[in-house]
Amino acid sequence: MLFQNVKIRKRCGKVRFFVWVEVTPKTIFCLCAIIFSLALNACRNSQKVDLRRLTPAGTIVYLETNNLAKTLAAITENQAFRELADQTPDFSALENVQLAIAVTGFETSENQVSDENSVINFTPRFVAVAETHAWQWQTVALAENQLDNFVRETYGADAALEKSDKPNGKFFAWTAKDGRKVFAFVAGSQIYFGNDLAAIEKRISDNPTDNQSLADGESFSRADPENSATNLAFGYVSSIGIAQIANLAGVSVAVETTEESNGRSFIARILPQILQNTTQEIVWTASKTERGIEDKFVISLKPEVTAVTKETLTTTADLSANSAEFLPAEFFSATRYKLKSPLIAWRSLLFLTAKNTDALSGQLLMRFSGALLEPYGVADAEKFLNSIDAEIVTMQFDAGGEASAAIVTVKNVEELKKSIVQEIVFKTAPTMQFNAAIWFSENKQSAAAFIENKLVLGESSSVTKCLQAKENGRNFTQTRNFQKFNESRAAAVTFGRDMDSIEKIVEVLAKRNDENRKLATFYTTETRFTQTGIERKTVSDFGLIGTILKQLSR
Repeated sequence: MLFQNVKIRKRCGKVRFFVWVEVTPKTIFCLCAIIFSLALNACRNSQKVDLRRLTPAGTIVYLETNNLAKTLAAITENQAFRELADQTPDFSALENVQLAIAVTGFETSENQVSDENSVINFTPRFVAVAETHAWQWQTVALAENQLDNFVRETYGADAALEKSDKPNGKFFAWTAKDGRKVFAFVAGSQIYFGNDLAAIEKRISDNPTDNQSLADGESFSRADPENSATNLAFGYVSSIGIAQIANLAGVSVAVETTEESNGRSFIARILPQILQNTTQEIVWTASKTERGIEDKFVISLKPEVTAVTKETLTTTADLSANSAEFLPAEFFSATRYKLKSPLIAWRSLLFLTAKNTDALSGQLLMRFSGALLEPYGVADAEKFLNSIDAEIVTMQFDAGGEASAAIVTVKNVEELKKSIVQEIVFKTAPTMQFNAAIWFSENKQSAAAFIENKLVLGESSSVTKCLQAKENGRNFTQTRNFQKFNESRAAAVTFGRDMDSIEKIVEVLAKRNDENRKLATFYTTETRFTQTGIERKTVSDFGLIGTILKQLSR
């Protein structure tokens, strides 16, 4: 998302603001990888260079891989890719090629298309740095041929190219018909490519003052992870970067969350405030494990925030609950929360959110917070969380979350009933089915089922599927994926399936052997609250690298 041109159409007026977001992926990471796949590998020097020393000091978002062949090969070595691709791609030409992407800022522009509508463009300023470990004449040939072809495909076949010699290399400048510009500089085995001319000029300058690098920054040095040389990829977002992308994130989340204009405006306003006021920096590492690709995100929070989270978002050591028996063998995603006190955790999150937004937004959030769990049939979140035990399981049967349910362990039946939406009337006699007492809403769309010491609450067909899974024993506990889900000690663990990524990734890197065949891949995500912030690990077949590649299929 960080390397896309994002177009947002807004509707003028006090209430109606956001209408749609159109994403036009131009994922520089993947495109550069494909460009450099044509590199000649003769006489290549394999000694690594420190890409951070070649990256501009003003970088706010940074991604790197120190072996492009190894990184791309990692996502093609799993069984799912091999089953769907006609052959495994050969990345040997990319062996030891190093690549870094540096985002130096974002530009915002607005085009008025009518009296009521306008289009807002968010465009990243970036510099890609590649160490090809090739001879200079080979690197120049890349810029003159493959890189030139890429620019013309992206910016238009009529893009004008100007070439000039510099004291320490060769300079290229392309100008599109609409005025957009992109530049490249080749020095030895290195290529700088991007739309931020000032950043490129500083990196190739002989002036020590101009030639400051990302590695010189103190905050980046703290963020440098262990085993950085053996990781598939590494990423970093600075505090300045978080502040700049916060508004874009707020708009994106708002549009994805609700179609209601007031709701979108509220989310788009408070989310940037929360991100900027709570988060210091983000570090991402990708590594290859026996289970797949592990993406690890370390989100550093401000000390005043962690002072609250480390005391209130604590996990329980008791893993004996059997809620997973209510999960059918097949579902879209399920998350298990293991919090020592769900109510205290809920209150602390609301407190931190309200504290880190403006006064009015904080008051509105606190006032309407009780309705935030309404999608699961909960009318009073405080009363609900105070009436249940530590384990909460939520699940979805579809990507949109329309068919969903929650499974909780009951502590106080009567208080729990009072917290559920009024559409479910407990004064009527329940329906006895699947060894459970079930109450339905009048329109039969929602249901609450009490069975043993559990409550299954949510959309009616989802509740029924959960009760059937418990009764017939054909549930998630009988699958090979259950162990990873069950053994996790994280505050939250999610297991889910991805229904379309593999086809799109194969289309980018290879050819399909069967256009009609469909495969699902699976992922597990664990979230922990640490002394310094949040640690989030996801293990999947393709990882975030695959997600970036997936955008290219569009």
